[in-house]
Amino acid sequence: MSNGDLYTSPLIDNHIEDVNNIEEPMDDDNDNGGRESISKKKGRKKTSKVWNEMKEVVLPDGTKKVECTWCKTKFAIHSTGVTTQLKRHLDRCLRRKIALGGTRQKILSIESTGSDSAINVSSFTYDHAKVREVASHMILYHEYPFMQMEYVIFNKFIKTATPHWQKIIRTMAKADCVSTYEIHKKKLKSLLKNINRISITTDLWKSGQKIQYMVVTAHFVDRDWKLQKRVLNFCNVPPPHSGVIIADALHKCFIDWGIENKVSTITVDNAKYNDTCLRILKDSFALKKKLPLGGKIFHVRCCAHIVNLLVQDGLGEIGDIVDGIREGVKYLAASEARLNQFSEITKQLELSSKRLILDCPTRWNSTYMMLSTALEFKAVIPRYQERDLSFVYVPSLEDWVKVENVCVKFWQFSMK
Repeated sequence: MSNGDLYTSPLIDNHIEDVNNIEEPMDDDNDNGGRESISKKKGRKKTSKVWNEMKEVVLPDGTKKVECTWCKTKFAIHSTGVTTQLKRHLDRCLRRKIALGGTRQKILSIESTGSDSAINVSSFTYDHAKVREVASHMILYHEYPFMQMEYVIFNKFIKTATPHWQKIIRTMAKADCVSTYEIHKKKLKSLLKNINRISITTDLWKSGQKIQYMVVTAHFVDRDWKLQKRVLNFCNVPPPHSGVIIADALHKCFIDWGIENKVSTITVDNAKYNDTCLRILKDSFALKKKLPLGGKIFHVRCCAHIVNLLVQDGLGEIGDIVDGIREGVKYLAASEARLNQFSEITKQLELSSKRLILDCPTRWNSTYMMLSTALEFKAVIPRYQERDLSFVYVPSLEDWVKVENVCVKFWQFSMK
């Protein structure tokens, strides 16, 4: 999310009272004095904002009064020209509130306090500012589109729940989300100012659209000695992914958060470009003499990635079988008709309704899930081939035995 210009919520009250007008309330009986004052100060410019909603009128008897443009209530003109009473009236004017849509009608809120007999009754005030704030949290948490707030049925549902509901358009929802992001970023920055040492984990990820992203996560212990984890950045890093480019992206992130002198360790996988990246960052940080133990623990290699390399090496013993099952799952998943036909055979054999799983080759646990699920359908796969001669990914009985042995080893390994 780009920072851009900071969003100023229209919910903030911009009616600023003129400090020069704070005087004693004027008396309705000072009509004559008011007329004389007005005649003497005829050229004086009215600067108070109340005159946008008030006007001077002349009654049939020639008396000058100030009239509210909303409810037509009339007030005497004060000799000193103060407008405190007029502003106080505008704040209470019901017709003005209705016309501006700013009424906040208090209703009863009935809540149970835990027992059947204990009920708490209190007043409830609809706060549209709070509603917009929570709506932005909902959009960010569930990754809803901004158009969600303009959906007809959604607005009809909310309007049914509360007649006070005011529609939030997509541009308003976007601005609220940016504002919420900036507020929470400011809070996190304030929190990180009081932290001396921060550990970083980072990794690259490729989306289904072949777009490369980098995530940067901070780990630290707060003042209450509780371990905290916060995602600092999730950004697009275009190729090529060299160590220099990754180092520049990380250093830019650290400076943005003001933690360039607080990073103690960085955990990465064992890709070659990460070795170059960490060497560049270590040299940069060492110049500032901020690394603990002279930087000996600065570069931390991901244990999960090391374990995955070990398991993948072991899977190489049945690599052809694993590749065959993986290609078979891809073939079935490429067509809804094939999946439906596969499901029909599953129902005929009264097997589990579980669906086939396609693994991520770089994650051994997902490969285990793919193999163990395929084992449950080993009676379905040859029957499907009889209906679809193009399907050639059918393991032999010996292959299934090897897959079963590997899955048992997987399970025993995961339980340790």
